Amino acid sequence: MRVWVLGSGSGGNAVLLEAGEGRILVDAGFGVRTLAGRLAAIGVAPESIEACVITHEHTDHVKGAAAAARKWGWAVHATRGTIAGTPDLVGARVHPFAAGASLAFSTMDVATVGTPHDAAEPVGVVVTARTTGERATVCTDIGHVSDGVRALCRDVDLLILESNHDEGMLRAGPYPPVVQARIAGDRGHLANRHAAALIRDSMTPRLRHVVLAHLSQNCNAPALARETTEREVKRTVYRGEVTTALPDAVTGPFAVGWPAPAAAPQYRLAL
Repeated sequence: MRVWVLGSGSGGNAVLLEAGEGRILVDAGFGVRTLAGRLAAIGVAPESIEACVITHEHTDHVKGAAAAARKWGWAVHATRGTIAGTPDLVGARVHPFAAGASLAFSTMDVATVGTPHDAAEPVGVVVTARTTGERATVCTDIGHVSDGVRALCRDVDLLILESNHDEGMLRAGPYPPVVQARIAGDRGHLANRHAAALIRDSMTPRLRHVVLAHLSQNCNAPALARETTEREVKRTVYRGEVTTALPDAVTGPFAVGWPAPAAAPQYRLAL
């Protein structure tokens, strides 16, 4: 399995997963022009993607889903709550599911788990390559570490996990108190220290790649998020890199199931 983060942050989120000849996207939070450009930069034709799984209805996760589905023939899979909150999906090839359902694609299986966020019916996903058993988790937009979130992070080869904000930077930042309370709340976004502790507690020898995602541009810094996690995992069995997924970059590819590389390349794109 190979995985690319096409971008991650409040401006848009999308993750491409490939196993054998099959490709799926988790979230499509960019417009079709940006999606096409970032896919072209890694040599992937948009028409080769068989489906897009949407985690929830917020614009930074669903912005391009409907237009891309119509333009390139993607099937869109989303919870009923997400579909109800995304009127643009009317007329697209939409397949509803309930949080907790399992989805089957040509070469990959996707397990969905409900997550704590201020959306109608949000989910995180574990994607498994059917022939090899390689597993990758995508789990962002989580207000706290629930039992479901812990289950998402266990026994995987690649973990893409939200590390949204530094609590001190959030308190000192530009947001009014009501927005700060929403971000820091139980259905908001995960702070660096909570993400780091979750990664530490989820550690097994199987984990080869950690990617910190959905970093706030106002209340976080890539180096700070990375250092917070590295402090927690340095005494564990983990020997891979901790990579930050940037909002304006394609991060990857991560060759899931292969030995962890010395560093994951990041391709900055002017799109």
